[in-house]
Amino acid sequence: MSAGRQRLQKLYAALNGDGRHALLEYAEVLAARQVPGPETLEPPRDLPRPDGESVIAALKRLRATYPMLDSTPLLDAAATLVTAHVLHGRSAVEVIDELETLFGTVYAECVADEEAGA
Repeated sequence: MSAGRQRLQKLYAALNGDGRHALLEYAEVLAARQVPGPETLEPPRDLPRPDGESVIAALKRLRATYPMLDSTPLLDAAATLVTAHVLHGRSAVEVIDELETLFGTVYAECVADEEAGA
């Protein structure tokens, strides 16, 4: 983790609820104003899928494979898939396949948005 990210986490942790809310709002304003350049989106890392991987390990691997993605839009869909595995007995292999598709699709959308100048 970068020094700046660690510093930001420490500052966030030191704030009360209102301060945290204000900091998040300010960060969202800054993020909305940021114009990504062509060098902003790095390619995914090559982290192969090991045999017998658990769903949680796959989620961690995919987060490491796609560190450039904002996890917020992925959380709901990923949580639904993990729940399908844990509570409803859906096979780990099937859920991991869908998680890989999910992350790949979100990355492809980011690439398309960047190429379109969004």
